[in-house]
Amino acid sequence: MKPITDPAALQALYAAPSPRSLTKVQPHLTPAYRRWIDASRFVIVSTVGPEGTDSSPRGDAGPVVRIADDRTVMLPDWMGNNRLDTLHNIIRDPRVSLLFMVPGSDNVVRINGRAIVTADTAICAAFAQAGKQPRSVIVTTATEVYFQCAKAIMRSHLWSGRDDSADLPTAGELLQEVEADFDADTYDVTYPAQARDRMW
Repeated sequence: MKPITDPAALQALYAAPSPRSLTKVQPHLTPAYRRWIDASRFVIVSTVGPEGTDSSPRGDAGPVVRIADDRTVMLPDWMGNNRLDTLHNIIRDPRVSLLFMVPGSDNVVRINGRAIVTADTAICAAFAQAGKQPRSVIVTTATEVYFQCAKAIMRSHLWSGRDDSADLPTAGELLQEVEADFDADTYDVTYPAQARDRMW
């Protein structure tokens, strides 16, 4: 397979960008974007670091981020697997992209910007839930805000209500590929209850 390495050769395969795809980009959160992001309980955080790229799904029971002002959003880092790939990347390369999704909407809202990780006591305490608080918070300063073309969600019928998960391998089965004697069935049965106790 021959890779395309010349930007001009790549562009020659496509038409010119739609003018509106360029002019829709905002340098900050407008009132309409603030409403949209406040409705989102799910975001994918994309970062880059010396070891490569990372995209991490983040979700919450209410708004997934807190809007501090028209350039700044704050994302609590709730309990996860402690790999810290996203956080390690940010402290070495602050470039981030946030993709916000809302069930039922074919649009995806993107924030491109730069982030820091803080363990500031007052900021972490402001996110307390169920008697717990995050160990750190990702604070992103937006440089670009825009909505993505809806075609990807439309093509995939993501919000159609259909369930394609019946024949998927379970998390336990995926772990069993690494550890042959791993008890996949017990893991899959007990994980939901364990996760409920460790949401925050």
